[in-house]
Amino acid sequence: MGIDKSSLPQIAQANIALNKIESLGISLSEQVTEPNFPTGSDFESNWTSLELVNVSHAYGGESEEHQFTLDNINLKFEPGELVFIVGANGSGKSTLVKLITGLYVPDNGQILFNNRPVTDDNREWYRQQFSVVFYDFYLFARLLGIEENRETEIQNYLTLLELERKVTVKDGVLSTINLSQGQRKRLALLTAYLENRPIYVFDEWASDQDPVFKEIFYNKLLPELKQRGKTVIAISHDDLYFNNCDRLIKLDYGRVVENRAIGNG
Repeated sequence: MGIDKSSLPQIAQANIALNKIESLGISLSEQVTEPNFPTGSDFESNWTSLELVNVSHAYGGESEEHQFTLDNINLKFEPGELVFIVGANGSGKSTLVKLITGLYVPDNGQILFNNRPVTDDNREWYRQQFSVVFYDFYLFARLLGIEENRETEIQNYLTLLELERKVTVKDGVLSTINLSQGQRKRLALLTAYLENRPIYVFDEWASDQDPVFKEIFYNKLLPELKQRGKTVIAISHDDLYFNNCDRLIKLDYGRVVENRAIGNG
């Protein structure tokens, strides 16, 4: 049976999506057969260190000269740290956080969590230690892994983020995700905040927020996470708030060129 030519664009898009999934090292069969969504018992709340040791990772364009390499990265993170990652566009910030969170696998070097190497055998477990809002995030209507007895807390955050008139939550399901991009991002922040995992990663969360919500993010939500003992790693261009972090890591075309204590650290 021949293929309808009109369906070729959809097939091509499906192949692109599958290639992206495979590039992240995620097995579709593993995801489908996952028996339970992670709970608090899956999280390493008493962890002491996360370390990247001589980590390198390369990804390329259509030709070899367009290949980009994040090279010889040596970084260490500890519980309760608020760390900003900064650098120009194309410096490797998003690639770095995808390595940190286990979505990309190092080509060389290793990641140690509590001095234990992250390998294929424990990578899925390691990924569950992170709550992440990427720049190109996807928002689910159901609050997966969120306890059902947190309605008051959820309502408080909806009010703080000025979403209480837009969104309600019933039986763990959001009434709508049909919102503006800025509002959707605030809702993604809420769901990540409620997950209560040990480490939080935000990829330019504030880039499309107005000044009011930037201030809430940097001056209220991030410090609250730190006070709860969470480690927060945030990619940021907002130099007005750089003094809020404990440590500033600067990248320049795939290399760490600055790693220093700052502000309240």
